[in-house]
Amino acid sequence: MKIQNNIPLAPLTTLKIGGQARYFVRAENESDIVEALEYASDKKLGLFVLGGGSNILVSDEGYNGLVLQIALTGVAYDPFDDSTLVTAMAGEDWDMLVKSCVNSGLAGLECMSGIPGSVGGTPVQNVGAYGQEVAETIEAVRCFDRLTGQVVELSNLQCGFTYRTSIFNSSERGRYIVVSVAYRLAQGGPAKVVYKDLVERFDGTEPTLHEVRKAVLEIRRAKSMVIDASDPNSQSAGSFFKNPVVSESQLDDLRVRFPEIPSFVFGERYKIPAAWLIENAGFQKGYRLGNAGISTNHTLALINAGGASARDVIALKDLIRTKVLSEFGIALEPEPVFVGFE
Repeated sequence: MKIQNNIPLAPLTTLKIGGQARYFVRAENESDIVEALEYASDKKLGLFVLGGGSNILVSDEGYNGLVLQIALTGVAYDPFDDSTLVTAMAGEDWDMLVKSCVNSGLAGLECMSGIPGSVGGTPVQNVGAYGQEVAETIEAVRCFDRLTGQVVELSNLQCGFTYRTSIFNSSERGRYIVVSVAYRLAQGGPAKVVYKDLVERFDGTEPTLHEVRKAVLEIRRAKSMVIDASDPNSQSAGSFFKNPVVSESQLDDLRVRFPEIPSFVFGERYKIPAAWLIENAGFQKGYRLGNAGISTNHTLALINAGGASARDVIALKDLIRTKVLSEFGIALEPEPVFVGFE
């Protein structure tokens, strides 16, 4: 294990914002993880586990502790009668895994094409897009348990998946470090087509996995939600706010004042598009506040418009949340993890 000092974190994030890590370790095997944790414990350092850097905002002051970058790689395919168990190490690139599975005729991840980041982050947030989420296919998550010092395997049920949530980012935040994830995928499909944009695009036909992946990538690219060095709008952390979930009575109250407010059934509750709330609170695509802004292609993406600081992004986030709360009585919840703001 190699300990590095004062490593810039901005280049390791999709927002390209943030200061330095006082200590930095790139873990390429499980032993590196154990040694890094022991080092942090001995030195009484805070610890932040870094994956693909696609869903974080690092403070301008950086992180005055140990940043542990998970870089374990490798993928195993174990076929069964009508499914294949795909086990990927946490440091694998997520979209490369999706592409490989689609090329192998394995269904279950195709609608999540183009999402930046690494495999290890997918169970943490219960990553999802276009009507599909990883909770539908995750069979087990192998983790290092910082509480017991042991490697454990958690079942899907034990992970406590709900919308954009798991035990990893809620009740057991900070306890587990994801080492690998096992996905149970269906051989030969069919592809999942339930999201409005996809349903309209395929108009009742049954597309292949490749066709769905291609369509998702095209839709995401049009919204600057695929990382592209030539597209300034893609210098973001993806969707910055979660779609709020409200009760039926809350929705009824909102409809009295806003009859046109859109909503989608979400179990026994209703999901309201955060983008609609933001736009109707007075923020349009392309809005700027200092060097931070809203993407010209996607209202939910807050971007680094060039030389933005973390303070710029926080100021814009706070302004949007304040106005949405004032107008609709809904407190938008940010999606990214905030690093070094303690």
